[in-house]
Amino acid sequence: VFFHNMSMYRNTIWFLNGIHHYTRSAASKDFQPQDLDVSVVGRSFMITGANSGIGRAAAMAIAKKGGTVHMVCRNKDKADEARLDIVDKSGNTEVYVHIVDMSETSEVWEFAEAFKKQYPSLNVLINNAGCMVNKREENSQGLEKNFATNTLGVYVLTQTLIPLLQKSRDPRVITVSSGGMLVQKLRDDDLQSEKGDFDGVMVYAQNKRQQVVLTQQWAKENTVIHFSVMHPGWTDTAAVSTSMPQFHQMMGERLRSVEQGADTVVWLALSRAAARTRSGQFFQDRQPVPAHLPLAWTHSSDKEIQIQNKLFPFPPHPVSSSSHPVSSLCHIGIHFTIFWCPR
Repeated sequence: VFFHNMSMYRNTIWFLNGIHHYTRSAASKDFQPQDLDVSVVGRSFMITGANSGIGRAAAMAIAKKGGTVHMVCRNKDKADEARLDIVDKSGNTEVYVHIVDMSETSEVWEFAEAFKKQYPSLNVLINNAGCMVNKREENSQGLEKNFATNTLGVYVLTQTLIPLLQKSRDPRVITVSSGGMLVQKLRDDDLQSEKGDFDGVMVYAQNKRQQVVLTQQWAKENTVIHFSVMHPGWTDTAAVSTSMPQFHQMMGERLRSVEQGADTVVWLALSRAAARTRSGQFFQDRQPVPAHLPLAWTHSSDKEIQIQNKLFPFPPHPVSSSSHPVSSLCHIGIHFTIFWCPR
């Protein structure tokens, strides 16, 4: 009964908080417009899920400021169309498409390793791609697809690119999370969502909590890089309308535009003001905000954080270039081994 009531409390507080802070009318308050009066010519930015929604809006904004943009997308036709549109509207031809399925762990690793060899630097990584699959599905390696995309894909891409980021000037990593994570406490005993009924919305929210914890740990372990995680607000994207049609219909005109949703991503990626903030924080509307609701019992103990660190090593176990990297990330409780080696 306690846990049921706590869940109802979290969801109620979260929704009331969202009505006041996540909607269109709450966006763009007290912003300093001069924060984005910058040129980023010569700086490179990687954006996952950059062919639509918040990722596309961020790619457009960065391209207009002169940045070199690497669009990491799953669908080639949509990515090529988005690239042409960005180049046309920004006048910036330094926009490149990379086709990667973020739900396929080995594919993510192969891409990141190849990128490190091909490019001398990467200034900013924006982990934007995500999914909300409402029925339990697995990728080709037998991993639950939401977890594989939202958590493991982000971990593998970021962790593999850290050496490249570390040798670049003013490096930053921004992960697009969700305010939905505020209703979730980190669960380290069911990363594959095998226990109980499968609820895609709650699985997604749990993945987003995992992203926040990962960001906090990255910030502790990599002081050269500025890490941040953010909530874009309730934004009118194709993903929201497809995955949460009732919510999309109910909120209607109160949902933010994709440009409003992308604003904090762009601010974190470009502004000098963002670089002056403490690394590892959770942001909303250009401000660091608490990563927990009051009295919601979503904080993790030191022991739970230690377990998370075992599941996601910081840094990962070293492997030679001639061997396949293998990480027994999730041996606690669910006993499986993840291979992100060439098939």
